[in-house]
Amino acid sequence: MQNKGLIKLFAILFGLVSLYQLSFTFLGNKVEDEATVYAASKVTDNNAREKARLERRYLDSVANKDIINLGITSFTYNDVKDKEMNLGLDLKGGFSGVLQVSVKEVLKSLSNDSKNEAFNKALETADVRLRESNDTYLNLFFEEFEKIAGTTKLSDPSIFGTKALSEKIAFNEANATVKETLQEEINSSIGTAFEVLRSRIDKFGVTSPNIQRIGNSGRIQIELPGAKDTERVAKLITSKAELQFWEVHTNADVQNFFFAANEKVAELLKDDSVLETEKDTLKKDNIDDILGETVDSTKVQKNLFTYLLPNIAQNQQQLSSLVAQVKVTDTATVNNLLKKKEVQALLSADLKYTKFLWDYKPFDNKNIDADNAGQYIGLYAIKGNRTGKPTIEGDVILDASQVFDQLNKPEVSMTMNSSGTKQWAKMTGDNIGNFVAVVLDDYVYTAPSVNQAITGGRTSISGGSMTVAEAEDIATVLKAGKLPAAARIIEAEVVGPSLGQEAIDASFISFGLAILLVLAWMILYYGKAGIYANVALVVNILFIFGVLSSFNAVLTLPGIAGIILTIGMSVDANVIIFERIKEGLSFKKGLKQSVEEGFSIKGALSAIIDANITTLLTGIILYVFGTGPIKGFALTLMIGIATSLFTAVFITRLLIDSAVNKGANLTFNTSISKGWFSNINIAFIRKRKIAYIISGTIITIGIISIFSLGLKQGVDFKGGRSYTVRFDKAMNATEVASNLKEVFGSAPEVKTYGTDNQLKITTVYRIDEEGQEVDEEVQNALFTGLKPYIGNTTYANFKPGFEKAENSNGIMSYRKVDPTIADDIKTSALYAVFGSLIVVFLYILLRFRKVSFSIGAVVAVFHDVLIVLGVFSIAYSFMPFDMEIDQSFIAAILTVVGYSLNDTVIIFDRIREFTNERTGKHNELINDAINKTLGRTINTSLTTLLVMLAIFFFGGDSIKGFMFALIIGVIVGTYSSIFVATPIMYDTTKKEDRNK
Repeated sequence: MQNKGLIKLFAILFGLVSLYQLSFTFLGNKVEDEATVYAASKVTDNNAREKARLERRYLDSVANKDIINLGITSFTYNDVKDKEMNLGLDLKGGFSGVLQVSVKEVLKSLSNDSKNEAFNKALETADVRLRESNDTYLNLFFEEFEKIAGTTKLSDPSIFGTKALSEKIAFNEANATVKETLQEEINSSIGTAFEVLRSRIDKFGVTSPNIQRIGNSGRIQIELPGAKDTERVAKLITSKAELQFWEVHTNADVQNFFFAANEKVAELLKDDSVLETEKDTLKKDNIDDILGETVDSTKVQKNLFTYLLPNIAQNQQQLSSLVAQVKVTDTATVNNLLKKKEVQALLSADLKYTKFLWDYKPFDNKNIDADNAGQYIGLYAIKGNRTGKPTIEGDVILDASQVFDQLNKPEVSMTMNSSGTKQWAKMTGDNIGNFVAVVLDDYVYTAPSVNQAITGGRTSISGGSMTVAEAEDIATVLKAGKLPAAARIIEAEVVGPSLGQEAIDASFISFGLAILLVLAWMILYYGKAGIYANVALVVNILFIFGVLSSFNAVLTLPGIAGIILTIGMSVDANVIIFERIKEGLSFKKGLKQSVEEGFSIKGALSAIIDANITTLLTGIILYVFGTGPIKGFALTLMIGIATSLFTAVFITRLLIDSAVNKGANLTFNTSISKGWFSNINIAFIRKRKIAYIISGTIITIGIISIFSLGLKQGVDFKGGRSYTVRFDKAMNATEVASNLKEVFGSAPEVKTYGTDNQLKITTVYRIDEEGQEVDEEVQNALFTGLKPYIGNTTYANFKPGFEKAENSNGIMSYRKVDPTIADDIKTSALYAVFGSLIVVFLYILLRFRKVSFSIGAVVAVFHDVLIVLGVFSIAYSFMPFDMEIDQSFIAAILTVVGYSLNDTVIIFDRIREFTNERTGKHNELINDAINKTLGRTINTSLTTLLVMLAIFFFGGDSIKGFMFALIIGVIVGTYSSIFVATPIMYDTTKKEDRNK
């Protein structure tokens, strides 16, 4: 092998980089474990909500503190979190959802709530069609309007030809042109919704949130791993944006109140200002010191100014709308202190209705001494009133954009409607020399001074340090006043942290067991050569996790399954190589020559590349069409294929070449495995008709079951709500279903899920109704129906999200899928399956240059898929784990496709080799090829099965159905590559030859 030095250098550097990247994950976990210990030590009543608050508070307190110093550079906790490998919902718990911005409400708002009959009829019909169509709402509306509108155009004054849209839609403009304008307005509204949601999520405080738009569908994907207060999350992301304009008190107006409040707070805190500290066994610095609770064990008198830095105005030039600064970690404390009735009583008559609001983003305060340095946030005093209504509501904004002023500094230009123009002229005229605030969702985005009354309805907002990005953000916020509809959750998943921790524990057990089984088998079968393959396998695992960490990938439970599956499949390349070397040795070729040929393109390398490309193509299809966990599985599968190829071909080669050069006697077998799968001479082609009968019978039984019993579709494909509920005792699923019929109207599907004290409850009750309150009412109905079984458990403890005590009653996880998105998911799944088949067909045709090879491979794949579907149809009713047809099942099917093709391509590759190099009857060449690869086929399948069985038995309840499909698929795929794909290829080739 050439360039050994370069390969060694690359492997060492890659390994060091992988270890470096993984170190951030270990450091982050260490800090989070310390936060958990701290929270547990402070909570005596096992209050999960309080624990979560204290954990969050601890992590906030250390966010900007160095946790590792390498001399030349150092890393804070925030730095570490940015670089670590993130855990998905199923491992960490949290919230995931797809939100839909209602295009219908956008259109109604743009039309000024038009009463035009054709317009409203088109909206209603588009609503109905959307449930069964994958087209966009705007296209459906447009089609329906064209059918019934007659001569009426969308630009009619009674629809979109309004005064407000006069600059964008001309009178009597063609419908097609109006549609383009409407699409732009819809995209703008969705963009605004996206920015508003991103701003809200950034303030929610979870680590590694993910928010992204899904094309131009109006859908927004949100993932919040680690979010525990999921009820608050749902309210946060679905509430309608409220843009408001308020008058503002200056710092001079409120500074006397702050001085009086400071004395009052000192008086209130006298009794509990002494906080005894204990020696911390976890860190050099005391945890309480980090949190700012104490400095030492002496008495420290606290007051309001311990937490709040007032912005004092000593003269007119120091007047400001910013009244104070507060450390981000102290905002909750300041909120509580300012809301105390004793403090509120100090507000003078002109300050009576003051609302204290925070700036929308924190900043690094560099003017503070080193001990108090960190992230601060500004505080504003808004001039409230008895009604609580702002001076101007945000719906008066027509447009806003980022522009540049005469000095080329960024600013925000905004335009108001006629009503807003009058209100704004009065508001600015009344506040010359003072300040006005632009507020969204109770956060102040800007509070500029007013130099003169603004009467033209067009104004600008600027600031001395405003950046282009900030100006764009503010423009987006101003346009949020046009946001016509709150985002609606059409798909949601909540996983409790307890279930996530159990999944992690189960994954580690299955991961460790799988590795041990593979390592042991390779040594048992190949002896010393197996040890070299094991070294390459361990390096492969390091590389996989290193790559995942480098790209901040999200590791999910299916992702771990993908890694473990890769472990099983990664030995395949070594097995193929070792079997070719053994063949060379059996022909009395020298060890060095046999090794050279085994690793060559004429030996094993051609088959390895073909097999890996077919699996890689399957992974790409999965990644393109999949969502969430399926993407995670596909990503780890693709990374695993690439790293496995490198380690098997290069790392193993380096180790074996080194041993050969040192004169080692490598036999590639042991005293136990010697002679296994050698001298086999089975006439497989002659027995193909028996195989056809067996396969046909099994498939027929499966198809009959599918048409009679059906396939149990999960909520992914049919819509509905699914709850995983754990009880403190064994449960009878039939009895629970009967009891829930009273609250749901019809009996839900109830099935034992894993252990006998855990049930999966699926219902379509009120799934067609919209709104967060409906979700809450359905959950409350579930609680009511389960009341006889959960004793004194309160509704707050029953709900999902927070950590559950052992042997407690409550929802461990929850999933909701709206029927409108369920159809889209199902369609994407079908595209994924058929897309993969087409791609693989074309690849095999290109690679082997014969249609018969492609037909044989695709027929075998259909054979495998039909058998897996039949087994799921027959076994669903009595298997003690989830066997629903959902996105994870589709991922399993595509993995089966990839694995089956992998097996088939190895055999096909040997057939092509024998056909090109030998003469003889075609059927004898094929039989010989199958017999020569049989050792590899059984060896790889057995290794993969050992891994899958380890995951199946020890990998957690939520992945059992997924793994069961893979186990059946591997068994059937191994069978079909020998008894279906190859015979079909043989028969098709004979037919082609006869036609010639």
